[in-house]
Amino acid sequence: MKIVMKAMQAALAVAVAAGLGTAAPAQEVTLKMHQFLPPQASAPTKVLMPWAERIEAASDGRIKIDHYPAMQLGGKPPELASQVVDGVADIIWTVAGYTPGRFPQAEVFELPFMMTNAEDTSRAFWEYAEANMMDSDFADMKILGVWVHGPGLFHSRKPIEQLSDLNGMKVRGPTRIITGMLGELGATPVGMPVPALPESLSKGVIDAAVVPWEVTQALKIAELVDYHTAFGDEALYTTAFIFAMNKQKFDSLPDDLKAVIDANSGADLSALAGRMMAEADGPALEIAVDRGNTIFDVPPEQVAEWKAAAANVEANWIAEMNEKGFDGQALVDQARALIAKHSQ
Repeated sequence: MKIVMKAMQAALAVAVAAGLGTAAPAQEVTLKMHQFLPPQASAPTKVLMPWAERIEAASDGRIKIDHYPAMQLGGKPPELASQVVDGVADIIWTVAGYTPGRFPQAEVFELPFMMTNAEDTSRAFWEYAEANMMDSDFADMKILGVWVHGPGLFHSRKPIEQLSDLNGMKVRGPTRIITGMLGELGATPVGMPVPALPESLSKGVIDAAVVPWEVTQALKIAELVDYHTAFGDEALYTTAFIFAMNKQKFDSLPDDLKAVIDANSGADLSALAGRMMAEADGPALEIAVDRGNTIFDVPPEQVAEWKAAAANVEANWIAEMNEKGFDGQALVDQARALIAKHSQ
């Protein structure tokens, strides 16, 4: 009996020693990523989900990211910014202008004919945000990336070939700046998040919408309209996006996992996201072509007329920013200079 007890005690001692000599298991975390588009849309498939896969791989599986598309965690698209601050979601992707007034300095990139291409404008947006927004507009969240989509254009049930065609036409716009532009161009602007577009077009709530080509594929816009109006090498407008994380959740991570997220965030992510969204324009355009829809490019000699009609949007924005205590003209000049620098 004594021999058995001694053997058991020795085995227990070995087990305890082995346990003490083993490192504690690595911390693991699951993050909820929430956004407003269906999972088959280009932004989730080409930007958000690949980013999540890179994070999971770089963390050796210690970070797991659960993707909740199409507002599956509840709420409406304008609530996403608050959800990431409140911790309803750990990570969100949203349109800055879905919450008017919350990110005022981001609006500069949505001004008419401001952008060049999505990749370079997105890199400029990140640099501008670092200089102006991290401690103000973005102070209550951890910003992972900021970017814009490719050139926005009209998709309509009736032809839009000249400015006068917009008179009285109900046209959807995504944000305050862009609906303001539509009003200056003579349309009756209707603001709404992009998921509402298919039903609004099919029921005649709106006559047209402005969105980039890439989002028309997931929402089947080319099946709901017959006409599309673009501006050649010019960009009528673009939309500012925010990819952000809950600050407290980020701060709770061990340093090595923070480093994984930081290494996959910032200027390069922003530029890549803009490029991937713009590259998705081509396949969506082909769908409209294959359906026999009419695609009209405003001739270069007529674009100046559109620019003149939209000029008040920029002037009004500068005045509004001045009233908020910013130097509106300086912000416009800075954004243009950064876009020009990165577009060389």
